[in-house]
Amino acid sequence: MRRLNLLSPTFKLLAALLVLIVGSPAGRCQDAKNVAPASNKESPNDSLRDLQKEMQELKSVLEEMRTEVLRSRAETVELRKELEATRQQLAARPANAGSPIGPGADSQATLAMQSAQSQGAEDPVKKLQEDQQLTTAKLEELHQTKVESASKYPVRLSGIVLLNLFGNKGSVENIDFPTLALAPRPAGSGGNFGGSLRQSLLGLEVFGPEIGGAKLTGDVQFDFAGGFPNSDNGVTMGLPRLRTGVVTLAWRDTTVVAGQDLPFFSPLSPTSVASLAVPEFSYAGNLWAWVPQVRVEHRLNVTENSSFLLQGGILDPLTGEPPAFQFFRTPQAGEASRQPAYALRTAWSHHAFGHDLTLGVAGYYSRQNWGFHRMVDGWAGTSDLTIPLSYRWELSAEFYRGRALGGLSGGIGRSVLFSGPVTDPVTQVHGLNATGGWSQLKFRQTEKFEWNGGFGEDNAFARDLSYFPLPVSQQSYFGPTLARNRGTFLNFIYRPRSDLLFSAEYRRLRTLSILGTSETADHVNLSLGVLF
Repeated sequence: MRRLNLLSPTFKLLAALLVLIVGSPAGRCQDAKNVAPASNKESPNDSLRDLQKEMQELKSVLEEMRTEVLRSRAETVELRKELEATRQQLAARPANAGSPIGPGADSQATLAMQSAQSQGAEDPVKKLQEDQQLTTAKLEELHQTKVESASKYPVRLSGIVLLNLFGNKGSVENIDFPTLALAPRPAGSGGNFGGSLRQSLLGLEVFGPEIGGAKLTGDVQFDFAGGFPNSDNGVTMGLPRLRTGVVTLAWRDTTVVAGQDLPFFSPLSPTSVASLAVPEFSYAGNLWAWVPQVRVEHRLNVTENSSFLLQGGILDPLTGEPPAFQFFRTPQAGEASRQPAYALRTAWSHHAFGHDLTLGVAGYYSRQNWGFHRMVDGWAGTSDLTIPLSYRWELSAEFYRGRALGGLSGGIGRSVLFSGPVTDPVTQVHGLNATGGWSQLKFRQTEKFEWNGGFGEDNAFARDLSYFPLPVSQQSYFGPTLARNRGTFLNFIYRPRSDLLFSAEYRRLRTLSILGTSETADHVNLSLGVLF
Protein backbone atom coordinates (compact mmCIF):
# COMPACT_ATOMS: atom_id res chain seq x y z
CA MET A 1 0.00 0.00 0.00
CA ARG A 2 2.89 2.37 0.64
CA ARG A 3 4.16 1.90 -2.95
CA LEU A 4 0.78 3.04 -4.31
CA ASN A 5 0.82 6.04 -2.01
CA LEU A 6 4.24 7.04 -3.26
CA LEU A 7 3.24 6.72 -6.96
CA SER A 8 -0.26 8.26 -6.71
CA PRO A 9 0.96 11.90 -6.93
CA THR A 10 2.62 11.13 -10.26
CA PHE A 11 -0.58 9.62 -11.63
CA LYS A 12 -2.56 12.64 -10.46
CA LEU A 13 -0.11 15.08 -12.07
CA LEU A 14 -0.28 13.29 -15.42
CA ALA A 15 -4.08 13.27 -15.26
CA ALA A 16 -4.20 16.96 -14.50
CA LEU A 17 -1.91 17.81 -17.40
CA LEU A 18 -4.01 15.67 -19.72
CA VAL A 19 -7.14 17.51 -18.63
CA LEU A 20 -5.42 20.84 -19.17
CA ILE A 21 -4.30 19.91 -22.68
CA VAL A 22 -7.65 18.52 -23.67
CA GLY A 23 -9.53 21.46 -22.19
CA SER A 24 -7.28 24.19 -23.62
CA PRO A 25 -8.44 26.57 -26.46
CA ALA A 26 -6.12 24.87 -28.94
CA GLY A 27 -7.68 21.57 -28.10
CA ARG A 28 -11.11 23.01 -28.44
CA CYS A 29 -10.32 24.58 -31.83
CA GLN A 30 -9.05 21.27 -33.10
CA ASP A 31 -12.28 19.67 -31.94
CA ALA A 32 -14.33 22.44 -33.51
CA LYS A 33 -13.02 21.54 -36.94
CA ASN A 34 -14.00 17.91 -36.71
CA VAL A 35 -16.98 17.85 -34.42
CA ALA A 36 -20.50 19.21 -34.86
CA PRO A 37 -20.97 22.94 -35.40
CA ALA A 38 -22.79 23.19 -32.06
CA SER A 39 -19.38 23.86 -30.47
CA ASN A 40 -19.19 27.24 -32.21
CA LYS A 41 -22.03 28.49 -30.06
CA GLU A 42 -19.66 28.75 -27.07
CA SER A 43 -18.83 32.34 -26.20
CA PRO A 44 -15.39 33.60 -25.09
CA ASN A 45 -16.71 34.10 -21.56
CA ASP A 46 -17.78 30.48 -21.36
CA SER A 47 -14.34 29.35 -22.52
CA LEU A 48 -12.68 31.60 -19.94
CA ARG A 49 -14.87 30.21 -17.15
CA ASP A 50 -14.04 26.67 -18.22
CA LEU A 51 -10.34 27.49 -18.26
CA GLN A 52 -10.49 29.03 -14.77
CA LYS A 53 -12.36 25.99 -13.49
CA GLU A 54 -9.74 23.64 -14.94
CA MET A 55 -6.93 25.74 -13.45
CA GLN A 56 -8.56 25.48 -10.02
CA GLU A 57 -8.87 21.72 -10.42
CA LEU A 58 -5.23 21.54 -11.43
CA LYS A 59 -4.24 23.65 -8.40
CA SER A 60 -6.26 21.37 -6.15
CA VAL A 61 -4.58 18.30 -7.63
CA LEU A 62 -1.13 19.82 -7.18
CA GLU A 63 -1.91 20.73 -3.57
CA GLU A 64 -3.11 17.19 -2.89
CA MET A 65 0.00 15.79 -4.54
CA ARG A 66 2.21 18.04 -2.38
CA THR A 67 0.42 16.80 0.73
CA GLU A 68 0.91 13.17 -0.35
CA VAL A 69 4.62 13.74 -0.99
CA LEU A 70 5.14 15.33 2.44
CA ARG A 71 3.27 12.49 4.13
CA SER A 72 5.31 9.90 2.22
CA ARG A 73 8.56 11.61 3.21
CA ALA A 74 7.48 11.63 6.86
CA GLU A 75 6.62 7.93 6.67
CA THR A 76 10.00 7.20 5.08
CA VAL A 77 11.86 9.09 7.84
CA GLU A 78 9.83 7.25 10.48
CA LEU A 79 10.58 3.91 8.84
CA ARG A 80 14.30 4.69 8.72
CA LYS A 81 14.28 5.53 12.43
CA GLU A 82 12.46 2.30 13.26
CA LEU A 83 14.92 0.25 11.19
CA GLU A 84 17.92 1.98 12.78
CA ALA A 85 16.56 1.39 16.30
CA THR A 86 15.83 -2.26 15.49
CA ARG A 87 19.30 -2.74 14.05
CA GLN A 88 20.91 -1.24 17.17
CA GLN A 89 18.80 -3.45 19.46
CA LEU A 90 19.65 -6.57 17.51
CA ALA A 91 23.33 -5.63 17.44
CA ALA A 92 23.35 -5.00 21.20
CA ARG A 93 21.61 -8.27 22.11
CA PRO A 94 24.56 -10.61 21.28
CA ALA A 95 26.96 -8.27 23.11
CA ASN A 96 24.93 -8.62 26.33
CA ALA A 97 25.01 -12.38 25.93
CA GLY A 98 28.80 -12.43 25.79
CA SER A 99 29.05 -13.23 22.07
CA PRO A 100 31.02 -10.91 19.79
CA ILE A 101 29.12 -9.19 16.99
CA GLY A 102 30.55 -9.79 13.55
CA PRO A 103 30.16 -7.62 10.46
CA GLY A 104 27.32 -9.87 9.34
CA ALA A 105 24.95 -8.26 11.83
CA ASP A 106 25.36 -4.80 10.32
CA SER A 107 25.20 -6.09 6.75
CA GLN A 108 21.99 -7.96 7.52
CA ALA A 109 20.40 -4.77 8.84
CA THR A 110 21.60 -2.74 5.82
CA LEU A 111 20.27 -5.28 3.35
CA ALA A 112 16.96 -5.36 5.18
CA MET A 113 16.71 -1.56 5.02
CA GLN A 114 17.44 -1.49 1.29
CA SER A 115 14.93 -4.25 0.74
CA ALA A 116 12.31 -2.30 2.70
CA GLN A 117 12.89 0.82 0.59
CA SER A 118 12.73 -1.03 -2.72
CA GLN A 119 9.88 -3.33 -1.73
CA GLY A 120 7.47 -1.18 0.19
CA ALA A 121 4.75 -3.83 0.15
CA GLU A 122 6.78 -6.00 2.64
CA ASP A 123 7.04 -5.24 6.32
CA PRO A 124 10.80 -4.51 6.67
CA VAL A 125 10.87 -4.87 10.46
CA LYS A 126 9.39 -8.34 10.26
CA LYS A 127 11.83 -9.32 7.54
CA LEU A 128 14.73 -7.97 9.59
CA GLN A 129 13.63 -10.03 12.58
CA GLU A 130 13.42 -13.13 10.41
CA ASP A 131 16.93 -12.48 9.08
CA GLN A 132 18.24 -11.98 12.61
CA GLN A 133 16.65 -15.24 13.77
CA LEU A 134 18.33 -17.03 10.89
CA THR A 135 21.68 -15.45 11.75
CA THR A 136 21.29 -16.40 15.44
CA ALA A 137 20.48 -20.00 14.48
CA LYS A 138 23.60 -20.14 12.33
CA LEU A 139 25.73 -18.74 15.16
CA GLU A 140 24.32 -21.28 17.62
CA GLU A 141 25.01 -24.07 15.16
CA LEU A 142 28.57 -22.80 14.73
CA HIS A 143 28.96 -22.57 18.51
CA GLN A 144 27.94 -26.20 18.91
CA THR A 145 30.16 -27.53 16.15
CA LYS A 146 33.33 -25.46 16.48
CA VAL A 147 34.96 -28.21 18.63
CA GLU A 148 34.57 -31.74 17.30
CA SER A 149 35.56 -34.97 19.05
CA ALA A 150 36.53 -38.30 17.53
CA SER A 151 33.48 -39.88 19.18
CA LYS A 152 31.22 -37.22 17.56
CA TYR A 153 29.76 -36.35 20.97
CA PRO A 154 29.53 -32.62 21.76
CA VAL A 155 32.65 -31.12 23.32
CA ARG A 156 32.88 -27.71 24.96
CA LEU A 157 36.12 -25.79 25.38
CA SER A 158 36.31 -23.35 28.28
CA GLY A 159 38.83 -21.56 30.43
CA ILE A 160 40.35 -18.21 31.27
CA VAL A 161 43.40 -16.31 30.09
CA LEU A 162 44.48 -14.64 33.33
CA LEU A 163 47.18 -12.04 33.85
CA ASN A 164 48.27 -11.40 37.44
CA LEU A 165 50.44 -8.40 38.34
CA PHE A 166 51.67 -8.72 41.92
CA GLY A 167 53.86 -7.13 44.52
CA ASN A 168 55.01 -8.36 47.92
CA LYS A 169 56.35 -6.64 50.99
CA GLY A 170 58.27 -9.12 53.11
CA SER A 171 59.42 -12.64 52.34
CA VAL A 172 57.06 -15.39 51.11
CA GLU A 173 57.51 -18.93 49.85
CA ASN A 174 55.86 -18.20 46.48
CA ILE A 175 55.65 -14.65 45.13
CA ASP A 176 52.66 -14.90 42.74
CA PHE A 177 50.21 -16.74 45.05
CA PRO A 178 51.83 -16.91 48.51
CA THR A 179 50.50 -18.87 51.47
CA LEU A 180 53.25 -18.46 54.12
CA ALA A 181 55.29 -15.56 55.48
CA LEU A 182 58.96 -16.45 55.95
CA ALA A 183 61.94 -14.94 57.73
CA PRO A 184 63.75 -12.27 55.69
CA ARG A 185 66.50 -13.59 53.45
CA PRO A 186 69.98 -12.25 54.16
CA ALA A 187 70.41 -10.95 50.62
CA GLY A 188 66.75 -10.09 50.08
CA SER A 189 65.44 -6.64 49.13
CA GLY A 190 62.44 -6.81 51.46
CA GLY A 191 59.94 -7.16 48.63
CA ASN A 192 59.39 -7.89 44.95
CA PHE A 193 57.21 -7.22 41.91
CA GLY A 194 56.31 -9.40 38.93
CA GLY A 195 53.70 -10.70 36.51
CA SER A 196 52.45 -14.15 35.57
CA LEU A 197 49.97 -15.98 33.32
CA ARG A 198 50.51 -19.40 34.85
CA GLN A 199 47.18 -19.32 36.70
CA SER A 200 45.34 -19.37 33.37
CA LEU A 201 42.94 -22.31 33.09
CA LEU A 202 42.01 -24.63 30.23
CA GLY A 203 39.07 -27.04 30.40
CA LEU A 204 37.31 -29.55 28.16
CA GLU A 205 33.84 -30.92 28.80
CA VAL A 206 32.28 -33.78 26.82
CA PHE A 207 28.58 -34.68 26.79
CA GLY A 208 28.10 -38.38 26.22
CA PRO A 209 25.06 -40.60 25.71
CA GLU A 210 22.47 -41.67 28.27
CA ILE A 211 23.34 -44.90 30.07
CA GLY A 212 20.59 -46.56 32.09
CA GLY A 213 18.67 -43.30 32.22
CA ALA A 214 21.72 -41.33 33.45
CA LYS A 215 23.38 -38.48 31.59
CA LEU A 216 27.07 -39.14 31.02
CA THR A 217 29.50 -36.19 31.09
CA GLY A 218 33.25 -35.79 31.41
CA ASP A 219 35.32 -32.79 32.46
CA VAL A 220 39.08 -32.16 32.69
CA GLN A 221 40.92 -28.95 33.69
CA PHE A 222 44.53 -27.83 33.48
CA ASP A 223 46.57 -24.81 34.47
CA PHE A 224 50.22 -23.84 34.00
CA ALA A 225 51.35 -23.82 37.64
CA GLY A 226 53.17 -27.16 37.50
CA GLY A 227 56.63 -25.70 38.00
CA PHE A 228 59.23 -24.12 35.73
CA PRO A 229 61.57 -25.48 33.05
CA ASN A 230 65.30 -25.22 33.68
CA SER A 231 65.92 -22.61 30.97
CA ASP A 232 66.49 -18.91 30.53
CA ASN A 233 63.51 -16.93 31.85
CA GLY A 234 61.91 -20.20 32.84
CA VAL A 235 59.72 -18.40 35.39
CA THR A 236 57.56 -17.16 32.49
CA MET A 237 57.13 -20.67 31.02
CA GLY A 238 54.87 -22.37 33.55
CA LEU A 239 54.51 -26.10 32.98
CA PRO A 240 51.02 -27.57 32.39
CA ARG A 241 49.47 -29.25 35.43
CA LEU A 242 46.47 -31.53 35.81
CA ARG A 243 43.97 -30.07 38.26
CA THR A 244 40.73 -32.02 38.05
CA GLY A 245 39.17 -34.60 35.78
CA VAL A 246 35.90 -36.38 36.48
CA VAL A 247 33.36 -38.64 34.81
CA THR A 248 29.79 -38.10 35.98
CA LEU A 249 26.67 -40.23 35.71
CA ALA A 250 23.66 -38.15 36.73
CA TRP A 251 20.17 -39.49 37.32
CA ARG A 252 17.31 -37.33 38.54
CA ASP A 253 18.23 -37.47 42.25
CA THR A 254 21.40 -39.57 42.28
CA THR A 255 24.87 -38.83 40.90
CA VAL A 256 28.01 -40.95 40.65
CA VAL A 257 31.31 -39.10 40.24
CA ALA A 258 34.63 -40.80 39.51
CA GLY A 259 37.93 -39.01 38.93
CA GLN A 260 40.15 -36.38 40.51
CA ASP A 261 38.32 -33.56 42.26
CA LEU A 262 38.26 -31.37 45.36
CA PRO A 263 37.38 -33.22 48.59
CA PHE A 264 33.58 -33.35 48.69
CA PHE A 265 33.60 -33.22 52.50
CA SER A 266 35.24 -29.76 52.31
CA PRO A 267 33.46 -28.27 49.29
CA LEU A 268 33.96 -24.50 49.72
CA SER A 269 36.80 -22.07 49.10
CA PRO A 270 36.96 -18.27 49.39
CA THR A 271 36.29 -16.20 46.27
CA SER A 272 39.55 -14.97 44.76
CA VAL A 273 40.84 -14.34 41.23
CA ALA A 274 44.34 -13.75 42.59
CA SER A 275 44.58 -17.33 43.86
CA LEU A 276 43.26 -19.82 41.29
CA ALA A 277 46.25 -22.15 41.20
CA VAL A 278 46.02 -22.70 44.97
CA PRO A 279 42.76 -21.78 46.74
CA GLU A 280 42.76 -18.86 49.15
CA PHE A 281 43.66 -19.75 52.78
CA SER A 282 45.56 -22.86 51.78
CA TYR A 283 47.58 -23.91 54.86
CA ALA A 284 45.49 -21.35 56.77
CA GLY A 285 42.37 -23.34 57.64
CA ASN A 286 41.12 -24.35 54.18
CA LEU A 287 41.19 -28.14 53.70
CA TRP A 288 41.68 -28.88 50.02
CA ALA A 289 43.57 -31.05 47.54
CA TRP A 290 42.91 -32.51 44.12
CA VAL A 291 42.26 -36.08 45.18
CA PRO A 292 41.40 -39.16 43.05
CA GLN A 293 38.05 -40.39 44.35
CA VAL A 294 34.77 -42.16 43.68
CA ARG A 295 31.65 -40.82 45.36
CA VAL A 296 27.88 -41.21 45.28
CA GLU A 297 25.46 -38.34 45.90
CA HIS A 298 21.74 -38.57 46.54
CA ARG A 299 19.36 -35.66 47.01
CA LEU A 300 16.15 -35.87 49.04
CA ASN A 301 13.64 -33.12 48.35
CA VAL A 302 11.88 -32.16 51.59
CA THR A 303 9.82 -29.28 50.27
CA GLU A 304 9.80 -27.23 47.10
CA ASN A 305 12.54 -24.96 48.50
CA SER A 306 14.58 -27.29 50.74
CA SER A 307 16.43 -30.60 50.38
CA PHE A 308 18.99 -32.91 51.98
CA LEU A 309 22.15 -34.04 50.19
CA LEU A 310 23.82 -37.32 51.21
CA GLN A 311 27.37 -38.00 49.96
CA GLY A 312 29.74 -40.89 50.52
CA GLY A 313 32.86 -42.17 48.83
CA ILE A 314 36.42 -43.40 48.90
CA LEU A 315 39.56 -41.35 48.18
CA ASP A 316 43.28 -41.77 47.61
CA PRO A 317 44.73 -41.49 51.17
CA LEU A 318 47.21 -38.70 50.45
CA THR A 319 49.61 -37.58 53.21
CA GLY A 320 51.24 -34.51 51.63
CA GLU A 321 54.67 -36.03 51.06
CA PRO A 322 56.62 -34.89 48.00
CA PRO A 323 57.29 -37.65 45.42
CA ALA A 324 60.48 -39.62 45.89
CA PHE A 325 61.23 -39.62 42.14
CA GLN A 326 60.37 -37.39 39.20
CA PHE A 327 59.09 -40.09 36.83
CA PHE A 328 58.38 -43.14 38.99
CA ARG A 329 55.54 -43.34 41.52
CA THR A 330 56.18 -45.15 44.78
CA PRO A 331 53.57 -45.63 47.53
CA GLN A 332 53.25 -42.94 50.15
CA ALA A 333 52.29 -43.70 53.72
CA GLY A 334 48.55 -43.60 53.10
CA GLU A 335 48.73 -45.78 50.01
CA ALA A 336 51.06 -48.18 51.82
CA SER A 337 48.21 -48.93 54.26
CA ARG A 338 46.55 -50.87 51.40
CA GLN A 339 43.15 -49.27 51.90
CA PRO A 340 41.45 -46.09 50.71
CA ALA A 341 40.36 -43.13 52.74
CA TYR A 342 36.64 -42.90 53.56
CA ALA A 343 34.38 -39.88 53.84
CA LEU A 344 30.71 -39.06 54.43
CA ARG A 345 28.86 -35.75 54.26
CA THR A 346 25.29 -34.60 54.72
CA ALA A 347 23.99 -31.12 53.97
CA TRP A 348 20.69 -29.30 54.23
CA SER A 349 19.83 -26.60 51.70
CA HIS A 350 17.05 -24.04 51.60
CA HIS A 351 16.38 -21.37 49.00
CA ALA A 352 16.44 -17.86 50.50
CA PHE A 353 16.94 -14.37 49.06
CA GLY A 354 17.54 -15.82 45.60
CA HIS A 355 20.44 -18.03 46.82
CA ASP A 356 20.93 -21.35 48.61
CA LEU A 357 21.36 -21.46 52.36
CA THR A 358 23.45 -24.59 53.07
CA LEU A 359 24.59 -26.24 56.30
CA GLY A 360 26.82 -29.31 56.04
CA VAL A 361 28.76 -31.67 58.31
CA ALA A 362 31.21 -34.39 57.29
CA GLY A 363 33.67 -36.98 58.54
CA TYR A 364 36.93 -38.35 57.07
CA TYR A 365 39.22 -41.27 57.96
CA SER A 366 42.46 -42.64 56.51
CA ARG A 367 45.00 -45.22 57.61
CA GLN A 368 48.73 -44.46 57.25
CA ASN A 369 51.68 -46.89 57.31
CA TRP A 370 55.03 -45.17 57.81
CA GLY A 371 57.00 -48.40 57.65
CA PHE A 372 58.37 -50.72 60.29
CA HIS A 373 54.79 -51.18 61.63
CA ARG A 374 54.44 -47.51 62.51
CA MET A 375 50.71 -46.94 61.93
CA VAL A 376 48.88 -43.61 62.26
CA ASP A 377 45.15 -42.94 62.02
CA GLY A 378 44.23 -39.79 60.13
CA TRP A 379 40.78 -38.31 60.66
CA ALA A 380 38.80 -35.09 60.43
CA GLY A 381 35.43 -33.68 61.40
CA THR A 382 34.36 -30.78 59.19
CA SER A 383 31.48 -28.33 58.90
CA ASP A 384 30.59 -25.87 56.18
CA LEU A 385 27.94 -23.19 55.84
CA THR A 386 26.69 -20.72 53.27
CA ILE A 387 24.17 -18.21 54.61
CA PRO A 388 22.63 -15.49 52.40
CA LEU A 389 21.97 -12.59 54.77
CA SER A 390 20.04 -10.66 52.11
CA TYR A 391 19.94 -10.40 48.35
CA ARG A 392 23.35 -8.68 48.41
CA TRP A 393 25.13 -10.04 51.51
CA GLU A 394 26.35 -13.62 52.01
CA LEU A 395 28.40 -15.34 54.72
CA SER A 396 30.33 -18.56 54.04
CA ALA A 397 32.70 -20.53 56.27
CA GLU A 398 34.37 -23.89 56.95
CA PHE A 399 35.88 -25.39 60.08
CA TYR A 400 37.76 -28.60 60.86
CA ARG A 401 39.34 -30.54 63.68
CA GLY A 402 41.54 -33.49 62.85
CA ARG A 403 44.78 -35.39 62.89
CA ALA A 404 47.37 -36.33 60.24
CA LEU A 405 45.80 -34.15 57.54
CA GLY A 406 48.88 -32.93 55.68
CA GLY A 407 47.59 -34.44 52.43
CA LEU A 408 44.60 -32.05 52.68
CA SER A 409 46.67 -28.96 53.63
CA GLY A 410 45.74 -29.38 57.30
CA GLY A 411 48.30 -28.93 60.06
CA ILE A 412 50.05 -26.38 57.77
CA GLY A 413 50.81 -29.20 55.33
CA ARG A 414 52.06 -31.86 57.78
CA SER A 415 50.58 -35.21 58.74
CA VAL A 416 53.15 -36.48 61.25
CA LEU A 417 56.30 -35.55 63.17
CA PHE A 418 59.46 -37.68 63.40
CA SER A 419 62.01 -38.12 66.16
CA GLY A 420 64.71 -38.81 63.56
CA PRO A 421 65.16 -40.01 59.96
CA VAL A 422 62.04 -41.82 58.81
CA THR A 423 64.18 -44.55 57.25
CA ASP A 424 65.57 -45.47 60.68
CA PRO A 425 63.51 -48.27 62.31
CA VAL A 426 63.93 -46.75 65.78
CA THR A 427 62.55 -43.34 64.72
CA GLN A 428 59.21 -42.60 66.31
CA VAL A 429 56.28 -41.22 64.31
CA HIS A 430 53.61 -39.05 65.93
CA GLY A 431 50.41 -37.85 64.24
CA LEU A 432 49.94 -34.07 64.29
CA ASN A 433 46.65 -32.75 65.69
CA ALA A 434 45.37 -29.49 64.25
CA THR A 435 42.32 -27.31 64.02
CA GLY A 436 41.44 -24.49 61.67
CA GLY A 437 38.90 -22.75 59.54
CA TRP A 438 38.03 -19.68 57.56
CA SER A 439 35.11 -17.33 56.95
CA GLN A 440 34.19 -14.90 54.18
CA LEU A 441 31.71 -12.07 53.83
CA LYS A 442 30.50 -11.28 50.31
CA PHE A 443 28.75 -8.10 49.18
CA ARG A 444 27.19 -8.05 45.71
CA GLN A 445 27.05 -4.33 45.04
CA THR A 446 25.61 -4.88 41.55
CA GLU A 447 25.20 -7.83 39.24
CA LYS A 448 28.64 -7.05 37.81
CA PHE A 449 30.52 -5.85 40.89
CA GLU A 450 31.20 -7.65 44.19
CA TRP A 451 33.39 -7.30 47.29
CA ASN A 452 34.87 -10.17 49.32
CA GLY A 453 36.72 -10.16 52.62
CA GLY A 454 37.80 -13.01 54.85
CA PHE A 455 40.00 -14.45 57.57
CA GLY A 456 41.54 -17.92 57.97
CA GLU A 457 43.79 -19.70 60.45
CA ASP A 458 45.46 -23.09 60.81
CA ASN A 459 46.69 -24.06 64.27
CA ALA A 460 48.91 -27.07 64.95
CA PHE A 461 48.74 -28.25 68.57
CA ALA A 462 51.72 -27.00 70.56
CA ARG A 463 51.90 -30.19 72.63
CA ASP A 464 52.43 -32.22 69.46
CA LEU A 465 55.08 -29.84 68.16
CA SER A 466 56.87 -30.21 71.49
CA TYR A 467 56.47 -33.98 71.59
CA PHE A 468 60.04 -34.52 70.45
CA PRO A 469 62.92 -32.48 71.91
CA LEU A 470 64.61 -29.73 69.91
CA PRO A 471 66.48 -29.37 67.59
CA VAL A 472 63.70 -30.26 65.21
CA SER A 473 65.58 -30.55 61.93
CA GLN A 474 64.22 -34.08 61.43
CA GLN A 475 60.69 -33.55 62.72
CA SER A 476 58.80 -33.23 59.47
CA TYR A 477 59.01 -33.19 55.70
CA PHE A 478 57.55 -29.65 55.56
CA GLY A 479 58.09 -26.72 57.94
CA PRO A 480 58.67 -28.64 61.17
CA THR A 481 58.58 -25.57 63.42
CA LEU A 482 55.42 -23.94 62.01
CA ALA A 483 52.85 -23.54 64.78
CA ARG A 484 50.17 -21.20 63.37
CA ASN A 485 49.41 -19.59 60.03
CA ARG A 486 46.92 -16.77 59.51
CA GLY A 487 45.63 -14.97 56.46
CA THR A 488 43.29 -12.06 55.76
CA PHE A 489 42.22 -10.65 52.42
CA LEU A 490 40.01 -8.06 50.78
CA ASN A 491 39.22 -8.00 47.07
CA PHE A 492 36.76 -6.72 44.52
CA ILE A 493 35.77 -8.41 41.27
CA TYR A 494 34.25 -6.46 38.38
CA ARG A 495 32.73 -8.21 35.35
CA PRO A 496 31.61 -5.63 32.76
CA ARG A 497 30.80 -8.53 30.43
CA SER A 498 30.28 -12.22 30.95
CA ASP A 499 33.63 -12.92 29.26
CA LEU A 500 35.74 -10.21 30.91
CA LEU A 501 36.76 -9.56 34.51
CA PHE A 502 38.98 -7.26 36.54
CA SER A 503 40.04 -7.79 40.13
CA ALA A 504 42.25 -6.24 42.78
CA GLU A 505 43.20 -7.97 46.04
CA TYR A 506 45.15 -7.21 49.18
CA ARG A 507 46.33 -10.11 51.34
CA ARG A 508 48.20 -10.14 54.64
CA LEU A 509 49.95 -13.24 55.97
CA ARG A 510 51.27 -13.96 59.41
CA THR A 511 53.14 -17.16 60.27
CA LEU A 512 54.19 -18.07 63.82
CA SER A 513 56.79 -20.63 64.86
CA ILE A 514 57.15 -22.79 67.94
CA LEU A 515 60.52 -21.10 68.38
CA GLY A 516 58.70 -17.86 69.22
CA THR A 517 59.25 -16.03 65.94
CA SER A 518 56.49 -14.30 64.00
CA GLU A 519 56.78 -13.24 60.36
CA THR A 520 54.41 -11.07 58.31
CA ALA A 521 54.07 -10.30 54.60
CA ASP A 522 51.76 -8.17 52.45
CA HIS A 523 50.64 -9.16 48.97
CA VAL A 524 48.87 -6.98 46.37
CA ASN A 525 47.48 -8.53 43.20
CA LEU A 526 45.86 -6.97 40.10
CA SER A 527 44.12 -9.38 37.73
CA LEU A 528 42.75 -9.18 34.20
CA GLY A 529 40.96 -12.21 32.80
CA VAL A 530 39.24 -13.11 29.54
CA LEU A 531 36.94 -16.13 29.76
CA PHE A 532 36.13 -18.38 26.84
